Amino acid sequence: MHGYFKAQPGQGEALAAILLEAADALRADDSCLLYVVSRGEDADTIWVSEAWTDREAHDASLRAPGVPETIARARPLIAGMDGRAEFTPLGGKGL
Repeated sequence: MHGYFKAQPGQGEALAAILLEAADALRADDSCLLYVVSRGEDADTIWVSEAWTDREAHDASLRAPGVPETIARARPLIAGMDGRAEFTPLGGKGL
């Protein structure tokens, strides 16, 4: 999955910090193959690229201990989430 969060004006850094906390927490989750947080051209646009072993693993990660609370902390910082796409990797470096 690749998608971006449009932060409330001036809140891109704060949103990125929360998403980086989430990335750090996922290091222990073997079903998460990739979780990369990036800043877009605009400082308030934060991209997240994810790869999971399967859809169920991703869905379960959203219910893991502490995750609903992290989502609740991030939600007020988010102005929009219009850009999102899912792909099936075929190969390449990184997976």
